[in-house]
Amino acid sequence: MGDWKIGMTAPVLTDEKLQRRTLTLVFVTVFLDLLGVGILIPIIPYLVRQFQTDATTVGLLSLSYSAAQFVASPILGVLSDRYGRRPILVFSIFGSAVGFFLFGWAASLWLMFFARIVDGITGGNISTAQAALADISRPEDRAKNFGLIGMAFGLGFIIGPALGGFLSKISIHAPAYGAGCMALVTSLFAFFLLPETLPAERRKSGPAQWSDLNPLRPVVTAFQNSALRALLISLFLLNFAFAALQTNFSVFTLARFQWTAEDNAWTFAFIGFMVAFNQGYLIRRLTKVVKERTLARCGFALFGPGFILIAVATEGWMLYLASGLIATGSSFINPTLTSLISQRVSNREQGSILGTTQAVLSLTRVFGPLWAGLVFDHYGAASPYWSGAAFIFVAALCVWPVLRK
Repeated sequence: MGDWKIGMTAPVLTDEKLQRRTLTLVFVTVFLDLLGVGILIPIIPYLVRQFQTDATTVGLLSLSYSAAQFVASPILGVLSDRYGRRPILVFSIFGSAVGFFLFGWAASLWLMFFARIVDGITGGNISTAQAALADISRPEDRAKNFGLIGMAFGLGFIIGPALGGFLSKISIHAPAYGAGCMALVTSLFAFFLLPETLPAERRKSGPAQWSDLNPLRPVVTAFQNSALRALLISLFLLNFAFAALQTNFSVFTLARFQWTAEDNAWTFAFIGFMVAFNQGYLIRRLTKVVKERTLARCGFALFGPGFILIAVATEGWMLYLASGLIATGSSFINPTLTSLISQRVSNREQGSILGTTQAVLSLTRVFGPLWAGLVFDHYGAASPYWSGAAFIFVAALCVWPVLRK
């Protein structure tokens, strides 16, 4: 049995067996959390239609969540560097539970927006989970361990919408309550079973300053860091293109192939499976024999052509091939770039920089969908994917000097 060092808040692990246990527990925590998020995917438009029928309102609801997450993620990251990962993770997941219950209970549109903002403000669970993994991982293992987050996302993306569709047969509000129950159970799971990964001696000392709680400050500071700038710009451009695809894909398939919602659900399930397989299995094997930078270069070689293939697709089956390229490319690039970012800061700054990274990604989910809708309406159905390929090419140019070293 491993040994524990008992601190003021929670046990801190000291051997490899406990590190493996923590990897498992972090994965389960993130999976259960994302499963709750996935449950809401198929029913959000139907809940909104009780009060407003236009697609813009659904988009603004998504924007309100991402904007709140942008504000809160760096703050929660800074707090986790001072007070530990475990309390912040428990708090953020419990906050998601409150947001889900409010969303299901909402009797007005403004309360729906308030519920999504509450969920966004407390939505620092992914960056905090990444920081916990960074705490217990050697630098060369971080890419494959960050891949666990991607695997949890993929599985949640497969199972969650299906479960949400099943619960919606009971009541249109049942999926939101189901997501709330899932998040509540997850917060209890994390509270009782998840060990603390950041020992007291490795935490930032002193209370947080008001300047530390400015959400723009860590983002600006990170972009001013020459060691991080290219990586963050590249990550922003890649996920900007991907966020545009996620929200526009169903509109594109309806316009070009007259696909139904069920057709699109199968495609998204396929993407989720590919992400789960690649990040949960394949990348963990490849990192043993291939350098992280090589994986990232291969990811760029797949990611961009996937967007081009969607733009030129003339048959529906071509979208599955394109989706496979995009899912695999994304699986290779995102955990690798996140790992390289985390390796460029000290152990005391893992929560802060990974919270900042999540804030940057939140911005892509604010502006990516707006861009996709704008160019789709003005320049044609294929334009979000041609422009996405162009963004990916620029991202590759930005980060190429880093990947060559």
